[in-house]
Amino acid sequence: MFNFVIPRALRCTILLLVASVPMQLMAAEPEDKDYVERMSREHRDDAPVSNPGSQRAVLAPVVTERVEYARVDATPVSGFLARPADATENLPGVILIHEWWGLNDNIRAMAEQVAGHGYVALAVDLYGGKIAQNAVEARELVGLSMKNSAAIEQNLRQAYSYLTTEAGAVRVGTLGWCFGGGWSLNTALLMPADIDATVIYYGRLVTDPEQLNSLGMPVLGIFGSEDRGIPLESVNTFDAAMRELGKDVTIKVYEGARHAFANPSGQSYDPQAAEDAWALTVSFLDSHLKQ
Repeated sequence: MFNFVIPRALRCTILLLVASVPMQLMAAEPEDKDYVERMSREHRDDAPVSNPGSQRAVLAPVVTERVEYARVDATPVSGFLARPADATENLPGVILIHEWWGLNDNIRAMAEQVAGHGYVALAVDLYGGKIAQNAVEARELVGLSMKNSAAIEQNLRQAYSYLTTEAGAVRVGTLGWCFGGGWSLNTALLMPADIDATVIYYGRLVTDPEQLNSLGMPVLGIFGSEDRGIPLESVNTFDAAMRELGKDVTIKVYEGARHAFANPSGQSYDPQAAEDAWALTVSFLDSHLKQ
């Protein structure tokens, strides 16, 4: 039998490396778990039931297609692409990031609406083709995705590349709701030199000024005063940090509106707030992407 002795210096290095990783995970895990719990409470009685009567009409004719825009861990990723039917030149692009339900009919409808305003819109899929039918399934999908943020980052980087290379987008913005609202901000943080405008609908916020300092694009944040999933305290902290850094930020809080108030297929849908928020969103994107 061999007695293998690890040098003391190497033992210390190994111990430090082993110890540091769990500490980082333990630091992030409670915060992630708390976020998932809050989302579960907000969506407890919710279901992504299609409600065509509350869907706004598409402003102009659009064409749509399913496209493979990325490969993550050697697996093809498909999304939903929409653009104006009469487009004859390169257009600005928007990456649409779905709620915790997944890339469902509501998000595809939103992509068509964005395209109707003169954009090439790519609705990405962060769940590998899975779509939640209830809050229990959505909670599971969100939890799984949060364990592999690197895969989501690869996904979104390639979404940007697809829009700029394959679809010819001249400028690119991000737009997301709920789970996707947080990733709309994260995409801006991931590619601060590339993203030209960011819209966050009641998404999880980064409030650390050191992280936010890299942002150079204008940011629009849309929230509800009665949202218990994304507390107003975090919204105010985010707003204050951005302003202290001299960033171009606009925050709109709708009084009486709950989480996911802009989703026409949800139980918290607020038509008046949703329509006003949509008009604000379109005006914001037009101002910063159609230059």
